[in-house]
Amino acid sequence: MQTIHVADAVFGGGARSVHAVAVDAGLIVAMGTYEEMAAARPRARVRRWPGLLTPGLRHPQAAKLLESAYHPDPREADQLGTEPLTGEALAALEMDEARWGASARRGLQRLLRHGVTAVCGPFTRPAVRTTVARSGLYVRDVRESGAEREALTLDPFKGYSLNALLDRSLTVGGTADLAVFDVPVEDDPARMLRLHGAGTCVATVLGGRLVYRRA
Repeated sequence: MQTIHVADAVFGGGARSVHAVAVDAGLIVAMGTYEEMAAARPRARVRRWPGLLTPGLRHPQAAKLLESAYHPDPREADQLGTEPLTGEALAALEMDEARWGASARRGLQRLLRHGVTAVCGPFTRPAVRTTVARSGLYVRDVRESGAEREALTLDPFKGYSLNALLDRSLTVGGTADLAVFDVPVEDDPARMLRLHGAGTCVATVLGGRLVYRRA
C-alpha cells in the first residue's frame, strides 16, 4: 500500500511548497503538496505529522553508545536509572555478551526514537555487531567532523551540524528513510533542530516502514 507522509514542511524536498512525500514499496515515489499527492493517489494511506520531515539521521557516536555504554532495562530503573551508564558505573556491572546484546537492542530502540536510521561503526563486540545487523539499520563509516563533542549523547544534534547527520537526500526513486521532528518550521530548520533537539522526534521511517511513532 502506498503511504503519503504529510508534515508542516519537508527539509531537502527542493522547494518550500513541498509538504508531502509519497512512499511505495520502500521507495519515495513522489514529493510535492498534499493536494497533488492525494489527487494522484486517492487510495493511499495518509499519515499526518507535526513539524519538519527530514531524511533519516546517521549517528556518528553509535559504536561508542552501543559498545561503551550500558542502556538499562526499564526494570532496572530504580537501581540504575534510565540514562546510559559509562565509566565507573559501567565497570561496576557484570557485563557479558548476552547483557551487551540486550543493552544494544535497547540502545538501538532509543536511537530510532531520535530519528536515526543509520549507525556509524565499526562494531567490534560480537553480540553488539549481531544485534545491529539484525536491526535493519544501515551501518556507515564514521565521517570526520570538527564539531564532534566528546561526551556521548543520544541526541546527535548536540554537537553535529544537520548536514553532517543526514544519511541520504530525499529524492524520487530513493529509499524512504525519513524522520519527523515536532519543531517550528517558520525559522531556520537547522537552528530549530539544534535548539529543540532530536528528542522531538515523532516518527521514524526505515525503508518505508514506520519503525517508531511517538504515542
